[in-house]
Amino acid sequence: MHICPYQPQYQQQIIDLILHIQNDEAKIALPLEEQPDLLDIPRCYEQKGGGFWLAVENGEVVGTFAFMNYGGGNAVLKKFFVRANWRSKGVGLALYETVLAHLQAHGYRLALLDTPAVAVDSHRFYERAGFVRITKEQLPFPYEYPDRDSWLYLLAL
Repeated sequence: MHICPYQPQYQQQIIDLILHIQNDEAKIALPLEEQPDLLDIPRCYEQKGGGFWLAVENGEVVGTFAFMNYGGGNAVLKKFFVRANWRSKGVGLALYETVLAHLQAHGYRLALLDTPAVAVDSHRFYERAGFVRITKEQLPFPYEYPDRDSWLYLLAL
């Protein structure tokens, strides 16, 4: 397994992986139409100062993790997904460490994320990594998120 920046040949695999985890596993009913960023990753992430990374094994996308640049040293972490049979094998940690190292190397101060309330394993991961759960009123910068019973987490870098 290796971590690499977004590559267009993996776009459909990325979409399939994310939609499967969101809708089949987590049952949050979030259609592709509500996630137009997945249809143009270079424009929505990379061209705006963000990044999108993949975990790939033998040509198969087994994980994703991205961030959007919100300016002023602020990043919003997005699209952190790992295929079920690859969880607990270091894939999530490798993706997380790649994104975190990039943010720190580029002078980011805060990392924010939203995650579904049902994503209990994700909550544990973020809390172990030092993220603090916050309320919408505690957001340190303007951020709109799909209010689908989401929890917000913040990390000072």
